[in-house]
Amino acid sequence: MFDRFHARLIPCQSKSERGDVLLAKSLLEMIDITKLFPGVRALSNVNLTVEEGEVHAIVGENGAGKSTLMNVLSGIYPFGTYEGQILYDGEECRFRVIRDSEKKGIVIIHQELALVPYLSIGENIFLGNEQHTTGFIDWDATYHNADKLLRKVGLNESSRTLIKDIGVGKQQLVEIAKALGKNVRLLILDEPTASLNDVDSRKLLDLILDLKKNGITSIIISHKLDEISYVADKITIIRDGLTIETLDKATDDISEPRIVRGMVGREMVDRFPKREPNIGSECLRIEDWTVRHPLFTDRLVVQDASLNVRRGEIVGLAGLMGAGRTELATSVFGRAYGTVLKGRIFKDGQPIILTSISKAIQHGIAYITEDRKGDGLVLPVSISENISLAKLSKVSKKYFLDKDLEKNVAKDYRDRLSIKTPSVNQLVGNLSGGNQQKVLVSKWMFTDPEVLFLDEPTRGIDVGAKYEIYCIMNDLVASGKAVIMISSDLQEILGMCDRIYVMYEGKIIGELPRAEASQEKIMSMILSASKGA
Repeated sequence: MFDRFHARLIPCQSKSERGDVLLAKSLLEMIDITKLFPGVRALSNVNLTVEEGEVHAIVGENGAGKSTLMNVLSGIYPFGTYEGQILYDGEECRFRVIRDSEKKGIVIIHQELALVPYLSIGENIFLGNEQHTTGFIDWDATYHNADKLLRKVGLNESSRTLIKDIGVGKQQLVEIAKALGKNVRLLILDEPTASLNDVDSRKLLDLILDLKKNGITSIIISHKLDEISYVADKITIIRDGLTIETLDKATDDISEPRIVRGMVGREMVDRFPKREPNIGSECLRIEDWTVRHPLFTDRLVVQDASLNVRRGEIVGLAGLMGAGRTELATSVFGRAYGTVLKGRIFKDGQPIILTSISKAIQHGIAYITEDRKGDGLVLPVSISENISLAKLSKVSKKYFLDKDLEKNVAKDYRDRLSIKTPSVNQLVGNLSGGNQQKVLVSKWMFTDPEVLFLDEPTRGIDVGAKYEIYCIMNDLVASGKAVIMISSDLQEILGMCDRIYVMYEGKIIGELPRAEASQEKIMSMILSASKGA
């Protein structure tokens, strides 16, 4: 029995310090996992051991193989499509579909939440796991049991509320409640806080620690290393499809510089690249911009917003989720969102009217969406086709597409932005998140923008890829472009921006130059605005 469960004796502290021992059982072992995709070895003899009752983090750069490893474990990549062995609770497992792993109590929550917006919370929690008697859904039991699960995760919403009517932070809690409804023993969370602000992130991390107290083991994938250090007992680092090392919080250094060194194979002295600002004339000015919600027409999502950005300048838009930052950017970008009630736009001092996205592009304005997979890229087509998509006229001759020119353009951006791919013919959907982000940036750089809105440009990508995106931003403003960056990461805003506008409930409530800005001042502005609301 001892060998079967791969248990070992480890010391534990007691009040009497007698050297008592605790039996620690390996709940999961993944042994020599190798996974190949066409032209790519995603995993090469990766090993992972997770002990029962711990929070185990997996970190690495984009494309390192973290999500691929978890997809192997959960059965998304079925047995037979990979090499290696999975031992769970002492038994070898050969999962062929995700239901096989769920029957064992292994539940994965992906970064893109799998919830149906126009169904209720209760319906989502038991979707595919319906509460029924004699073949008919028992709705009373559904909502009663869903309400109990919501209380367990600290959510006070009614289970009859539609998913679309709650925020992303609460939707993450619904996903965890859904996992609890499947009697989860091993919970896998892939970038669970990528879309959350600091407050919601901490609530989610504390919930993971509470679940640990109740015997639930967790594996968490995240690029937010401060959160990893806070929540994880052990940290396994994967680089280029290989297991590099596992750090134990009890005995090893798990500081951010130490983790980063393992991830990228080198020291990173500065998180943000240095830049000497060379700020020129005003490039874009927005005045009294007011926008109505596209569906709830009595609701104003942007109210009397005014801001400007100059050439050579990075301007930040800070604020909590729902503050109206994305709505402001997308409504300016060819009125892609909502109904613009009033407002004026000036480019180089001249008034312009942007009634469509094509007109915005013609005036040298680009918007890089926060949702690269949903709105930014066409995943089933190639890198080269994605890069040219926003301005096909540049790779066309007499209305005919020049495929050779298109590929040469893509190769140029691949080299300039260090996109890791064997070929520009590769499908974008097969790239890591960081490389997808670089393709998205390439797509809009190809339109020759003079003003670039960047909405959460580093969400869900690793520290190395973030640094490369920051360098691209610096290169853009060094060439005389203007950048407006929306980010929920205040350290990123403070590290990259020359000026910062703070938004709250659709209004710009303050402006701070870089020298005067701090997290405390920004949060103080938001708190004051909330009290005055």
